[in-house]
Amino acid sequence: MSKDRIYSAPLERVGEFEFDDSVADVFPDMIRRSVPGYSSMLSMIAQCASMYAKPHTNIYDLGCSLGAGTLLIRENAVSDSTIHAVDNSSAMITRLQEIVTNQSTKRPDALPEVNLHLADIRHIEVSNASFVVLNLTLQFLAPQDRTPFLKSVAGGMLDGSALLLSEKVCFEDAEQQNLMTDLHHNFKRAHGYSDLEIAQKRTAIENRLIPETMEAHVARLKAIGFKTVAPWFQCFNFASILAVK
Repeated sequence: MSKDRIYSAPLERVGEFEFDDSVADVFPDMIRRSVPGYSSMLSMIAQCASMYAKPHTNIYDLGCSLGAGTLLIRENAVSDSTIHAVDNSSAMITRLQEIVTNQSTKRPDALPEVNLHLADIRHIEVSNASFVVLNLTLQFLAPQDRTPFLKSVAGGMLDGSALLLSEKVCFEDAEQQNLMTDLHHNFKRAHGYSDLEIAQKRTAIENRLIPETMEAHVARLKAIGFKTVAPWFQCFNFASILAVK
């Protein structure tokens, strides 16, 4: 695992964060050291794949990056389901293709088929879906696109299917927001990031990642028509919701 040093040196101009080759090279280290509770989110993906994936249905990992969720789904879903892993970063999809091919070579036993899609998740038609994952993905869509996109996703999901949505969240109370931000930054420091790295990464991502409150996410999912909307996890300013149709 290559160590994330992207923002370790002072930059004259901090550009907008992109999921390019430099990020793909260090992404596992970056997300492990940046997202509190990430391992719990992955464990829930595995658990839900075993609970909700049905034979002859589709499973979607929307915004799959290097496929941490995709590979767990593949290990836990029924073998006669089909996984669709979607990302708009060619660097991520290229690397994930190598990982999937290597896994298939090492595992001659039956595993679900994985179809990789280099595409904007808003342009993917979800159909016959028993399980959908949006793991730290929705936050990168423009706020006005989120409700139409989720309506489209829900329209392609079967009754009794599940959506697992994990996001960075914000808080209406200013003191709570400041506290959670401080705790998150302390988490990053404890995992080896300097104040310079934290500040430059924050500048790079502030116009790319626009968080919403937990209440806004829950209200949207209920309005779209999910019967059960269950926030199951929060660590500082990261949270996850399981929504069952």
